[in-house]
Amino acid sequence: MMTIVTQTQTEPEDAEESETFQPLTSQEAQMLRQKLPLLSVWRVVAAQVLMGVVVALLAGLMTSKWNVAWSVAYGALAVTVPAALFARGMTSPVTSASLGASVTGFLLWEIVKIGLTLAMLIVAPKVVPQLSWPAMLVGLVLTMKVYWMALGARSLFYPKVNFKSEQKNVS
Repeated sequence: MMTIVTQTQTEPEDAEESETFQPLTSQEAQMLRQKLPLLSVWRVVAAQVLMGVVVALLAGLMTSKWNVAWSVAYGALAVTVPAALFARGMTSPVTSASLGASVTGFLLWEIVKIGLTLAMLIVAPKVVPQLSWPAMLVGLVLTMKVYWMALGARSLFYPKVNFKSEQKNVS
């Protein structure tokens, strides 16, 4: 069972208060990790793909100009393809081998992600016929906002958790 300690005094911590704090046991910590899993980066990438498809279809239906839809879709691809490559790089066993490898891997894959995004934007006029830059930027920006949705809309990206049955307040 998890224990939640409530602080009733507003005075600075003293020896008495520090004695009432009980760290989680390894079993309690493992149970907490199972109830609150980490956000899967692949869920975020899938949500970005879904956002790109929906926005591209809406743009095509609203404007009746399919070059606008292709521009929006390419803007979304300029976010999702590098994000998927970044996710693949960060979830590889090599980058999770040690703390140093994780930091180095993060920096390396972030540079690759930014470089690929810039390269995709540079070749966009050659890839998309009759490219609409404003539409492409709309697709790019809306797809990037999925990162904020992942932080703000926990119920879409995380499983629901009910702690009420397992909490015990200590006064």
